[in-house]
Amino acid sequence: QVQLVESGGGLAQPGGSLRLSCAASGFTLDSYDIGWFRRAPGKEREGVAYIRSTNGVTYYRDSVKGRFTISRDNTKNTVYLQMNSLKAEDTANYYCAAAKGLGVRGGLPPASSYDYWGQGTQVTVSS
Repeated sequence: QVQLVESGGGLAQPGGSLRLSCAASGFTLDSYDIGWFRRAPGKEREGVAYIRSTNGVTYYRDSVKGRFTISRDNTKNTVYLQMNSLKAEDTANYYCAAAKGLGVRGGLPPASSYDYWGQGTQVTVSS
């Protein structure tokens, strides 16, 4: 059974850090492009970060550049999203998604590009 499971969410103070994990079961992540998305209450889902399977190229939405880092550990079949300098506006439910061979150039692929999704992990940034 193909499954993605996110973890690592929680409550953080402004300026703090969290590291989200996206663990795969039923398939190996190393041949998949991975995206992180988030949805805040009352807002549309938005892409946050992307990492390509073939060469590790990454893309980020402008509001998180320099603060968030996406990475993968193929030995653990897991992708991470390190989030630093968190802001209240980062509060959202965060999801990871996987797709094979998107061949993305130049920016975040849309949510419709992805085949598999996790259930999400809540991130709340508040003092």
